Amino acid sequence: MSDQSRTRPSGSATALNEAYDTALLDLDGVVYAGGEAIAHAVDSLGTARESGMHLAYVTNNALRTPGAVAEHLTELGVPADAADVITSAQAVARLIAEQVPEGARVLVIGGEGLRVALRERGLEPVESADEDPAAVAQGYGGPDMTWGRFAEACVAISRGVPWFASNTDLTIPSARGIMPGNGAAVEVVRIATGAEPQVAGKPLPPMHRETVLRTGAKRPLVVGDRLDTDIEGASNGDVDSLLVLTGVTDAARLLAAEPRHRPTYVDADLRGLLTGQPEVTEKDGGFGCGGWTASVKSGALALDGDGAALDGLRALCAAAWTDAGDGSCGLEAGKALAKLGL
Repeated sequence: MSDQSRTRPSGSATALNEAYDTALLDLDGVVYAGGEAIAHAVDSLGTARESGMHLAYVTNNALRTPGAVAEHLTELGVPADAADVITSAQAVARLIAEQVPEGARVLVIGGEGLRVALRERGLEPVESADEDPAAVAQGYGGPDMTWGRFAEACVAISRGVPWFASNTDLTIPSARGIMPGNGAAVEVVRIATGAEPQVAGKPLPPMHRETVLRTGAKRPLVVGDRLDTDIEGASNGDVDSLLVLTGVTDAARLLAAEPRHRPTYVDADLRGLLTGQPEVTEKDGGFGCGGWTASVKSGALALDGDGAALDGLRALCAAAWTDAGDGSCGLEAGKALAKLGL
């Protein structure tokens, strides 16, 4: 299981799709980006599914309904049902339902996914602070969310209505680059009101609870591209994780990861689900993986040898995450990464 004091990526002699019964997959940056499938995602997920692995798609994006997400995945060539999709909208709806009366009105600052999730919990979505809401639910509403919606939330919150947020991701990936996420919108309301929301999404426990309840996973593997949501969420849930380098996390950010952000495994893309993972071992005063040896020398990460770039990165992680490396904070890693083309 996950170890928040992890000092090196783990190895696995068994292919991950055989070692774990359920993959809890992030979507943006893992399966697709900007609506288009990421390279190798469709074939890898198809093979994992055919091997008997349960695939569950776990997203902090509260905009779309599970049915809409499943339809999009199916169009990309990844067959999925609505029940295979777990969203932060569902997690925050459960959180709200546990704290307000059945049938209570909830002011929605977000999209259709949030409204549908609230109705599933027997709550009534409303649009105005003047409709006597029992709670405010804020989730990503898309790029066309108007300033007036934030103002409506502020009015309700200033009247003492409790505030809930689906997630606080500051950014989301897109085909054109990084865009503001729900966390940026939450900051607008936070600054204006001085209030603090209850948050449901990754990396916090309500999202992990929602996922386990809906999937029934016994040996889950979290698969994601973000250290501060996917990987930290796995750490918080005490489950293993696979970081793929197809989204927002690059090699330099991985080397600098603090303990709670360190994945169990790291791979280039979703093909990593179908393979074992090489061991990183102590070697010659450093750490070896494949043909590479990494160490800390004179305040810098050093890398010697040759072989697959990912093996070199795994060795560098082990060196950077030791007490000597201190998470690579203050260490020069550029030369070592340049050897790997990363």
